[in-house]
Amino acid sequence: MQRIVILGNAGSGKSTLARALGKQLGLPVVHLDTLFWEPGWIEPDAEQFRARVSEAIAADAWICEGNYARRTFDLRLPRADLIIWLDTPRLTCFTRVVTRSVMNRPRADLPAGCTEKLDRAFLTFLNFVWNFDRGYRPGIEAVRQAIAPRIPTVHLRCKRQIGAFLDSLPATPQTCLE
Repeated sequence: MQRIVILGNAGSGKSTLARALGKQLGLPVVHLDTLFWEPGWIEPDAEQFRARVSEAIAADAWICEGNYARRTFDLRLPRADLIIWLDTPRLTCFTRVVTRSVMNRPRADLPAGCTEKLDRAFLTFLNFVWNFDRGYRPGIEAVRQAIAPRIPTVHLRCKRQIGAFLDSLPATPQTCLE
């Protein structure tokens, strides 16, 4: 596994898993949110975003977390060796999103110049999180199936399954020497 795409709801643990996989496998991690959002949560031009993603995944090895199905799946999925779907329950996702926003914790995957705050946009985002499985996931899955039906896909639902998955992977030579 040299090119891994991680999908899932906001708060599902995509970024956390990507960092853990990156460390364990010695692969660079690409956080799509940091490539997408401009300071102040401004959306970039579509071609500018695609160019950023293309550059970020030009290497032979990477872990890329984030959905952006209709915008970037055609760039990422054909090159992927593995797709991981985090099937985290929506209440867990919802709670994590609220907690991280209220706690205002620094996050490695938070785009520069973007801060999480409790405002109208945040309430809209919470609606997205709560309705992800019913309203958004089917469309993401349809695009995934259309572009990469033969790419192996692993579904992980909870911390125990994620831990078992990580334990099943080999450590990089660097990790073994530490």
